[in-house]
Amino acid sequence: MNKVVIKVLGYLVLVCAVLLSVFQIWQGITSTISATYFRPVHLAWVMVLIFLHYPLLKNEESRFFVPLRLFDLVLAVATVMAGFRIINFDYNDINYLLYGLSDYDLYAGVVYVVLMMEACRRAVGWVMVFIALLFLAYSGFGDMLPGALATKSYSIQEWVQFQIFSSNGVFGSALGIAATTVFIFVLFGAFLEVTGAGKFFIDLAFAIAGKYRGGPAKAAVIASAGLGSISGSAIANTVTTGSITIPMMKKLGYKPEQAAGIEAAASTGGQIMPPIMGAGAFVMAQFTGVPYSDIMIASIAPALLYFFCTLLYVHIMACKLELPTVSRAEAVWAVMKQGAHFLIPLVLITALLMMGYSPLLVGVAGCAAILVAAALRIHSRIGVRKIIEGLKSGALLALPISVACAAAGIIVGVVGQTGIGLQFTQFVMALSGGYMFTALILISLVALVLGMGLPVTAAYIVLAVMAVPLLGDFGLPLLTSHLIVFWLSQTSNVTPPIALAAFAGAGVANASPIKSSVAAFKLAAGLFLIPIMMAYTGLINTGEDFSGLLMAVVQTVAIIIAMAVAIEGYLIKRLSLPERGLAFVSFPVLLFNPAGFGFLGVLLILVLLFIQWRGRAGAVRRSQAG
Repeated sequence: MNKVVIKVLGYLVLVCAVLLSVFQIWQGITSTISATYFRPVHLAWVMVLIFLHYPLLKNEESRFFVPLRLFDLVLAVATVMAGFRIINFDYNDINYLLYGLSDYDLYAGVVYVVLMMEACRRAVGWVMVFIALLFLAYSGFGDMLPGALATKSYSIQEWVQFQIFSSNGVFGSALGIAATTVFIFVLFGAFLEVTGAGKFFIDLAFAIAGKYRGGPAKAAVIASAGLGSISGSAIANTVTTGSITIPMMKKLGYKPEQAAGIEAAASTGGQIMPPIMGAGAFVMAQFTGVPYSDIMIASIAPALLYFFCTLLYVHIMACKLELPTVSRAEAVWAVMKQGAHFLIPLVLITALLMMGYSPLLVGVAGCAAILVAAALRIHSRIGVRKIIEGLKSGALLALPISVACAAAGIIVGVVGQTGIGLQFTQFVMALSGGYMFTALILISLVALVLGMGLPVTAAYIVLAVMAVPLLGDFGLPLLTSHLIVFWLSQTSNVTPPIALAAFAGAGVANASPIKSSVAAFKLAAGLFLIPIMMAYTGLINTGEDFSGLLMAVVQTVAIIIAMAVAIEGYLIKRLSLPERGLAFVSFPVLLFNPAGFGFLGVLLILVLLFIQWRGRAGAVRRSQAG
């Protein structure tokens, strides 16, 4: 009986997932349904799929499995019924504004929120649900709190009306962007996988970097830079690309925890790398009103600096361990001959985004382009079965993102309804003493705590509504403030004690999770350093001040080198104690630029490079003479 139920529900999930993807593509092309009705349809569909795909009881051998799977079906039906009532709500009738919601609409709204919380619990976890419920409780009982924390309390009628029957809560901009652009780009990533394009990019990375010292590790960094946003999750990317790169790193001589940390740091960086960044970047475009193309341009230099930082640590590790080069690395030309046609969709997407086309239409064009590109060569052509697999995979990958953004919408709604965001700003401003550096440290700690339980996109949304106004009070531009928050929201993937991407890598590498998270934290130091440089330099630049951007890049490169060298005690060769002290001294000079003498930090790094080069050259001459 259990096997029959599993098979039937498996087919049901397949049909629902494929139809959802087809519906999303159709809506992306035609935009026939307005946002007021499209968002509830999308979320109801997602919730139904979650109840079918994430069972209440996972043990298939249990005698309670079938009854509880039937209960899952009941929840799916209840979702459809409540969603139908919400979708058919008459927004043109102003009576609900004057006299409140009818009983049926009120019950439908309450049931819908309860079901959404259960769907969120299954797909995302308890922490997201707890935080959303905490904010709802604040809106309901805020008048009972002391002092500055107190706020007006809202009745169930008021919060259902605000959260469900308006565009300010659950169906706000966060869900709107998840239901459109983010879904389509996740689907694009799924098509990259089923066509074999993902394997091509990994092979290309190995061909480029494999022949150098620590090649597999460097290839992991390069591959993750290109593929990081395919899955929409640093954790998923760590597992997928890590299944190839981590065993090769271990075989070469990296310690298991180092291999796991390298992959986790690289996969996390994939979320900040243009042209296809993480889902939060599309949400940022919606929040700021800044075109995604401008966000993409502004993010290029910081993203390259992050991967420079990671590659530098990887190289220093390889040199300290005296790792050999890979004996056989496939030539770049040979890899390109097999898969160069897979570059067409990425070139097309980048060009269309730069030309200012809607990211949603660009994503649809990318999905079509990857299928057309795959059909150009016999060995990469796929049939209907693979296309269906891609449609299903894309829909299932998008489920946690959509339901997390819906739950985050509740938090955004409560912040707007109660004004707690202003209170948070005033609190952090007072705690920081008016110093921006202290405020950045406090925001990064909040981001770390949020990220321990929330998906990156949800953590960014919550942090954006709370912290961006604070950064604006320090005089930072809107885009700079959002990018700082976006970067800091990524840190929980690689920061102990709960470094989720590092833990995933540790599972693949059979390594200690804590040691892996420590390694990842060190390798991903750029996630903490570069946002500080965004705040204090002209690193976020959309093309107006090239000289300021160049100076910021030079200063940041010097800081990265100083930090890596000071921590690892190695540059061209092992550092003596005075040389290491020189690196430590240059770091604060570069970071804080006291009295405008930050250039002295760059000079100190150049002096250190010269001393190391002379020492290495002298050692080589002595060995040759001997």
